[in-house]
Amino acid sequence: MSYIPELRSLVGTRPLILPGAAVIVLDSHRRVLLLQRADTGGWGLPGGFMEPGESLEETARREVKEEVGLELDELTLMSVFSGADQYYRYPNGDQVFNVTTVYTAQAHHWRLQLDPVEASSAQLFSVDGLPDDLIAPEVPILEHYSRTVKASS
Repeated sequence: MSYIPELRSLVGTRPLILPGAAVIVLDSHRRVLLLQRADTGGWGLPGGFMEPGESLEETARREVKEEVGLELDELTLMSVFSGADQYYRYPNGDQVFNVTTVYTAQAHHWRLQLDPVEASSAQLFSVDGLPDDLIAPEVPILEHYSRTVKASS
């Protein structure tokens, strides 16, 4: 049994504070890769929870590789997100307070290989054209990124 399912077997659906990483994967036009999550139906960044003994950068690289099959170039730390706006209740009732370290990166290649357990589709979006049905914890992350992009323009 892996770490989070083992915790869930002990605490049920009660809120867990879970560290993880997400990556704003950018193409050459600075569009953001989003996944339509298989478990929730909403759109989100590639990423996930840290495994015991793993660094946050290792988590970010592993999750992107597992979810979409991409190898990343250099990761650039954008920010860490935590607090009440990082609360999420999954459709199965599991509750989490995410502590998410977010990186930006380019990919080595753009041959996506989606893991159907993780994502039903993937698409590139401009920061001004993000989908309405973003997963709630992703909203402040993408708003922060959008402000950063606009400030540097």
